[in-house]
Amino acid sequence: MFIKDQLTQVIHQVLLQMGFEVSTQEIHLEQPALPEHGDWSTNIALVLAKRVKMSPVELSSAVAKTVEDDISSFAFAYIKAVKAVSPGFVNFYLYNSWLHQELIELFKQGEHHYAAFDIGKGKAVQVEFISANPTGPLHVGNGWWGCYGDALARLLSRCGWMVSREYYVNDTGGQIRELGASILAAKRGKELPEGGYKGEYISLLAASYDEAAQAEVEGDEAADGQGAITAVEKAGIWAAKRILENIKTTCNRLGIIFDKYYSQREMEQSGALDQSLKDLDKRSLLYRDEGALWFKSSSLGDSRDRVLVKSDGEYTYLAADIAYHRDKFILRGFDRVIDVFGADHHGHVPSLLAGVEALGVQKGSLEVKIGQMVSLVGGIGTKSDADGSNLSATGAAVKMSKREGNVVLLDSLIDEIGIDAVRLLSLLSSIDQAVTLDLDLVKKQSMENPVYYVQYAHARIASIQKFAEVRGHAGLDRVNLNLNTLNVLRHPRELDLIRCLIELPDIIMSAYNELAPFKVTTWVRKLAGCFHGFYHDCRVIGDDVALEITEARLWLTEAVRIGLKIGLELLGVSLPESM
Repeated sequence: MFIKDQLTQVIHQVLLQMGFEVSTQEIHLEQPALPEHGDWSTNIALVLAKRVKMSPVELSSAVAKTVEDDISSFAFAYIKAVKAVSPGFVNFYLYNSWLHQELIELFKQGEHHYAAFDIGKGKAVQVEFISANPTGPLHVGNGWWGCYGDALARLLSRCGWMVSREYYVNDTGGQIRELGASILAAKRGKELPEGGYKGEYISLLAASYDEAAQAEVEGDEAADGQGAITAVEKAGIWAAKRILENIKTTCNRLGIIFDKYYSQREMEQSGALDQSLKDLDKRSLLYRDEGALWFKSSSLGDSRDRVLVKSDGEYTYLAADIAYHRDKFILRGFDRVIDVFGADHHGHVPSLLAGVEALGVQKGSLEVKIGQMVSLVGGIGTKSDADGSNLSATGAAVKMSKREGNVVLLDSLIDEIGIDAVRLLSLLSSIDQAVTLDLDLVKKQSMENPVYYVQYAHARIASIQKFAEVRGHAGLDRVNLNLNTLNVLRHPRELDLIRCLIELPDIIMSAYNELAPFKVTTWVRKLAGCFHGFYHDCRVIGDDVALEITEARLWLTEAVRIGLKIGLELLGVSLPESM
């Protein structure tokens, strides 16, 4: 049991002795930011004061006195002092051995079980993310939050969920016809149609669109089942398939492997949209007005009703999305679904939530995260990628548009700064904050570079461990590790490093609860900083270092390696052994 859990039991026991009924779930403990406020602090007096008819200051003082008067009676040997602090906190000051005991617990559980939880209990969760239309290669604008979706999936898996990653392929409708028209116009040397797609990739695709390519889609039917598809649709379908393969390659480069690429075209051909409309109609949630079919979404929290089928018989985006989520929840049986959308989908969320609730899915089963815009600052260099798109970013935000051919490709950013940098930088801040990325800083091989800063900590650990082997230090014996081995860790740098390290379980729990992988990134950077300070001030191996201190510091170094490994693997960032 962790020290935090043991201390929670102590507080619970004290409150029961005082005659107050309280559950352990109500007792919140946190590590204060300032050491003068103790090792742990609880606000339980503020929580209980009104219920027990005492002031928070009076109650916190009573709790502190009860603990101090009878410290020896508790099955907890680490309390050195307890102080009540206005307006109602109880601060606990512990002997350093509590930190050493936490290290032992870390090694006992190991990297697979430390800071891992069984919250999901094996239930199925789907995370749908990126889902950019296959009308052009992934660019920074529509692919930036892909690493967020992947890191979120990793976080959910560590918390006991059975995770499925999915990419929704919007491969039908007006944008595919416009893509096809653009391909045919470029093929024939004609001017692009209004609303068509520009960019060198269109010319390259057009050059490859021959009779053999057309034959690939011969026999396909229109998504609405109304017979053979037109020449424009054929060209669009063929191009979308090629573009999707390019998108898959880009995702794979980033370590993002989707379990399923779900085709809207195939869904429409299956009759799923009609079935979802029937389900809504059974619940009296549809009506017709001016030839269109409307959804009574306002009755379920939306700002107004929404059209599902236009007067010309074409399904709306919302109709397809409701059918898609019917497939997720009702046909495939996911217990929980998390969608990651771009900022331009913000207004769509209330309608979608209403649609899912209308299908009879329990409210709250669908969660939607909205990623804000990303801007690039600094030189990415002007170059031509495999698709021929001209790429550049100077000092201003880059407005990206596939239709205008004005994009900074995600592949180009990967080529420029590397996979690890793209992943870590996209996870530095909350998804709901707009991001400005300084490429010049990222390319510096210095401690100013957040990616270099974190990875260099792991490389230093690898260097220490290799040097230990050369100097003949025996491998670490986890079975016989005890407090006597670790109690020589007393230097402030050592203690700060342990304090940071053992925050990881709480960090992962907080990141999970808030669907916020950036919290893991923040912690990893903090741990790296603590380790660099330790490395500077606490020599691990040397003729001037006592053998017992070397052994203890090797244990501490290994514990940090485990922490970095857990954190960076959650973020999908590699752990280099040299830099």
